[in-house]
Amino acid sequence: MATLISADDTWLMWAVLFIFATTAIFLEQRFKWAERISGPVIGLILAIIAVNFRILPTDSAVYDAVWTYFIPLAVAMLLFRADIKTIVRNTGKMFFLVNVASLGTLIGVIIAFFIFRGKIPELDKVAGVITGSYIGGGVNLFAVASSVNISQTMLSAEIVADNFIMALVIFLTLWMPTSAFFRKHYPHPIEDEIAKRGTGGKSATMTAQFWGRKEISLLDIALTVGTAFLIVVVATKISGLLGRAFAPGEGAGFWQGLPSLIFGNQYVMLTIVSTFAVSLFPKYFAGLKGAQEVGTYLIYVFFVVIGCPANIKDVLLNAPFLFLFCGIIAAMNIILNLLAGKLFRHNLEEISLTSNASIGGPSTAAAMAVAKGYDKLVVPGILIGLWGYIIGTPLGLIMSRWFEQFME
Repeated sequence: MATLISADDTWLMWAVLFIFATTAIFLEQRFKWAERISGPVIGLILAIIAVNFRILPTDSAVYDAVWTYFIPLAVAMLLFRADIKTIVRNTGKMFFLVNVASLGTLIGVIIAFFIFRGKIPELDKVAGVITGSYIGGGVNLFAVASSVNISQTMLSAEIVADNFIMALVIFLTLWMPTSAFFRKHYPHPIEDEIAKRGTGGKSATMTAQFWGRKEISLLDIALTVGTAFLIVVVATKISGLLGRAFAPGEGAGFWQGLPSLIFGNQYVMLTIVSTFAVSLFPKYFAGLKGAQEVGTYLIYVFFVVIGCPANIKDVLLNAPFLFLFCGIIAAMNIILNLLAGKLFRHNLEEISLTSNASIGGPSTAAAMAVAKGYDKLVVPGILIGLWGYIIGTPLGLIMSRWFEQFME
C-alpha cells in the first residue's frame, strides 16, 4: 500500500528514523511525563503512528540495515564493560525467571490453540512458530517456520501480529519498572540506585542527569567505534566458519543441527568474543569513552524500527483472531513470570527484562537494559536471550507436532 514516504527513498527513511530517535531522547530529557513513558517507548509510538497513518512503510531495506548492522555494533559497544563476575552473580535468578517465562509461553499456546481451533488456518503450524518466537525471538520463528512448511500467507500474517504484540510487550516491560503499582508490590533496587544517582542535579529529569555532558575526544570516538567494528567482524567471521564446520548433513535431525545453530549464531560469538576481549584487556576497555552513549543512540533507533512493522489495519483485516492468539500467549508469559517473581521475591527489573528477552530475544533484552540504565543486566539479558535461542526451536517443533493430532 502506498505511503507518503516510499520504502526506497533511502535518505528520507534514514532521516525519519534518526529524527524520531532524537525526538524521543530530547523529550525524555526535558519533560517528566516523557521520562515516565521512557524515550524508547516514545520512539516506538512515533513509529507506530507514522506507519498506521501511512507516512512510513511497514517494510524497508533501511529497517533491515538497522537489524543487520546497528544492533551488533550497539551490543558490541555495550559489552565493553562486561564483567564476568556480574554475569555469575546475576544470571542465576534471571535464568530461573526466563525458564518460567518460557513455561508461560507454552501454557499460553495450549490455551490459545484450543480457544481458536477451527478459526485460524494452519493453526498447528502457527502455534509452533509462535512458540519458538516467544521463547527466543525471530531466530526461532524462521527456524520453526521453515521446518513446518507453513504457507507464506499465514507466515506473513503471523509476522505482522507477532511484531505488533512484541511492540506492546516491549512497551509494557519498559513501563513496569516505573509503574507505581508494580513498584509497590515488587522490590526494585536498580531503579532506586538510578534515582539516588540522579538526585541533586539541576537537569529537568533524572535521565538528563545520568546522560550529562562528559569529557570525550575524537580519539575516544575513533577507538570506540573502530573496536566495535573489529569485534563484530571477528565474531561474524568465527560464527560463519563454525556454522559451516558444524553444518549438518542432508536429512539430519534437530540435535545434529544444534551445534551449528548455537556456534554459528552471530550473537553467541559476539558475546563470547566481547567478554573474552574485555577480560583479556580490562584496562583498555575501561579507558574507552563514548561507547555507552553511541551504543545507546543506536539502540534508540532500533526501538523506532521495532514499531514500524506494526500495521494495525493489516492485523485486524487479515488476521483478527491471530492478533488475539498472540496476545494470549504473550500475556501468559508475563503473568506467570510476575507470579513466580512475586513468590520468590525477585527484582522487578529482572522480571521485566526476562519477559522481554523471552519474547523479543537477546537484542531487545540488551536494548531494554541499556535504555533503562540497567548496566549490570546487559550481559545477563543477552545470555538468557541466547538460552531462548537454544530451547525455542525444539519446543516449537514439538508443540506443532503435538497440535497436529487435534486439527480437523
